[in-house]
Amino acid sequence: MHRLTFALSVALAATAFAARLSAAEPPPLVDSARYTFDRPADGWEKLGFDASAWDEGGGGYGTRGTDGARVGTNWGTDDVWLRKTVTLESLPAKPALLVSHDEDAEVYLNGEKVADFDGFVTEYFTVPLSQQAAGALKVGENVLAVHCHQTNGGQFVDVHLVSADAVPMLPEPAPMTEPFKTDLITEWGAEVTPENAWTEYPRPQMRRENWTNLNGKWDYAIAPLAAGTPPEAYDGKILVPYPLESQLSGVQRLLNPDESLWYRRTFEAKTSATERTLLHFEAVDYRCEVRVNGQSVGTHVGGNLPFSFDVTDALNEEGENELVLRVEDATGDYQLRGKQALQTSAIFYTRVSGIWGTVWTETVPVQSIKHVKVSTDAEAGTITVAAETSVPLVPHTFPVDGSPFPEMRVTVLDGETKVAQKSGMLEGITLEVSDAKLWSPASPHLYHLTIELVSPASSVYESFGGDTVHSYAGIRDVGMATGPDGHPRFTLNGEPTFHLGPLDQGWWPDGLLTPPSDEAMVWEIEWLKAAGFNMLRKHIKVEPRRYYYHCDRLGIMVWQDQVSGFPNPPWTRLDPNPQDAEWPAVAHAQYMAELDGMISLLESHPSIVSWVPFNEAWGQHRTVEVGDWTKRRDPSRIVNVASGGNWWPSGDVVDYHSYPEPAFRFDQDGGRFDGYAKVIGEYGGHGLRVRGHEWDPNARIFSYGDLPEDEEEYRRRYRRSAKRMVELKDRGIAGGVYTQTTDVEGEINGLMTYDRKVIKITPEELAELHRPLVEPSDEGNDDDR
Repeated sequence: MHRLTFALSVALAATAFAARLSAAEPPPLVDSARYTFDRPADGWEKLGFDASAWDEGGGGYGTRGTDGARVGTNWGTDDVWLRKTVTLESLPAKPALLVSHDEDAEVYLNGEKVADFDGFVTEYFTVPLSQQAAGALKVGENVLAVHCHQTNGGQFVDVHLVSADAVPMLPEPAPMTEPFKTDLITEWGAEVTPENAWTEYPRPQMRRENWTNLNGKWDYAIAPLAAGTPPEAYDGKILVPYPLESQLSGVQRLLNPDESLWYRRTFEAKTSATERTLLHFEAVDYRCEVRVNGQSVGTHVGGNLPFSFDVTDALNEEGENELVLRVEDATGDYQLRGKQALQTSAIFYTRVSGIWGTVWTETVPVQSIKHVKVSTDAEAGTITVAAETSVPLVPHTFPVDGSPFPEMRVTVLDGETKVAQKSGMLEGITLEVSDAKLWSPASPHLYHLTIELVSPASSVYESFGGDTVHSYAGIRDVGMATGPDGHPRFTLNGEPTFHLGPLDQGWWPDGLLTPPSDEAMVWEIEWLKAAGFNMLRKHIKVEPRRYYYHCDRLGIMVWQDQVSGFPNPPWTRLDPNPQDAEWPAVAHAQYMAELDGMISLLESHPSIVSWVPFNEAWGQHRTVEVGDWTKRRDPSRIVNVASGGNWWPSGDVVDYHSYPEPAFRFDQDGGRFDGYAKVIGEYGGHGLRVRGHEWDPNARIFSYGDLPEDEEEYRRRYRRSAKRMVELKDRGIAGGVYTQTTDVEGEINGLMTYDRKVIKITPEELAELHRPLVEPSDEGNDDDR
């Protein structure tokens, strides 16, 4: 609906006036304006007002995805004020407004209000100006000013001065090429330099000595998607391993779906008849090809997991080698991307493209250890190690004992003390540790492992240059048992253990998906431990491998989400007769490849206690098939097949999300949930706005429920939720996840601000509130499941 001032109607336009202007040219199309999200001073709509301090951007103005919108400039606040200058050589014959609005808008010409529009529309429409309204126009410069106010859902406004008999086609808005540039930076991000950018060894569970870090300044260029050869000239320098869109990269450029991203650098390497050179990428989002000295050495699909290539045959015999990486990233369709979005809004964040994890090389023997899997048995006090090698095993022809070579020798150290050693087949060696010290959050004990390739006849394989890697193990068992009250409970080393932790997004204002530094990750994990959490839910993100190493050594359990894709089925939560989305076979195969890759990557970490394939129905498909496969793939851990999503009888857990107060739909049980642990996979989300520490102080904020009056009210709300969780534990709830560790972009529901500089509730107070939940229970266990 809209209403018009000055009788905006063709019927009221005087015939003489129209005749006098009939020969005039239509006004020029002006598609950019000055704009502000802050209420301007009086007179903002008039000629002569100084708007030079306002920002400038192309039309229209709003959020992408709003029905009928052609967004050239992002507007996400409640209000926007626009001014554009239209220069007329003559007055138009049939002056009109070409308008789209969502929601209420008022339009001025040279300081005179000429229109009011209520509500919203989903397409452009033309409103001819009456004689009186058109009288505000003049030859020369004219100011078209607009104020739009929005309260709910999508938002958009765009207004043009046109001629009713010659309405122009509006151009496609220029693609957005810059993300929002926040002023926030963490204390660790402020210390990042090209020399200290992620210098730590990136693979703690399979360490070697001979490696080279390739992080630092690289060349980069943006090219059309069709470009298949490296650019002749590069656009500038980018700091690896920070993604293109991040401020720490030094670029802050969006990669659009119709573009490709190119990287280039040189590195030193030497070839050897007895060694191979491996090139590792910890994470590249999303699809890439790697070239060394102009030769393609491999391709990779998937933005969340490490990968590597043997580049030996592409190397120069000595000296410099050129490394070129080509990247595509659509951030759409079935691509697994988690919280990334082409258009940020509420709980969806700035997209990430290109390298966002450490790049490194290492030299290894021709026959080397490629992968190590470590598993443990707390009751037996054993560690089992299995390994894969870089080349297939073949029986040797030497008359030793008929066994294939090489063998593996595993040595277990407790500190400096050797506590076990054994040789055997690579398929698996089990070592018994006397009086084993078990891993738990209260006592995160780790044993050091030395893993060597050896020959049954030592002179045979050692002539090929054997391989040695270093790893570690935490001996622990994860399980479930029925308590005396009849409710399924989680167990750790046979003891009932309530899982309490935050929803942990793993996003940073300076590095986006890439933490600014190793020290930053450690600080955050230590803070969560001090706050009395014994677990965290790593939310639809796979962290750098060092993150899980720190969780292992510091002692915090992890629920690990699979990174989600889209589209979704209808979200029915715990209702009977749920639905799955329809995913084509190719997309499902990629989903399963990435799920299996994530499990292979992380399954040796004692801190990982649960896999979460789906979240809130996002991309949820073939649920029972995926859940049952995950349980077969790793029967040693809990499977929470659909956290807060459409529940199907698979895995071990029934998970309900409840905001802001924790709750569970016990009334929907009816025996359907028998034998499954009940958890509240998300709750809370209490918001507190901290001025000066917001991602975008002009953007609409997101929180669950209304905002508290002050910090004390915020803390009262948290205390109330913690008390409610204790009551729910008594009713059979086995775990809870509070939303969330930090604010993230538009979300202000963190326990601390996004820059980690303001703590909203102290860890000491949190630890006291959490003690009734996480302290050991007197419940016994029986009926192991």
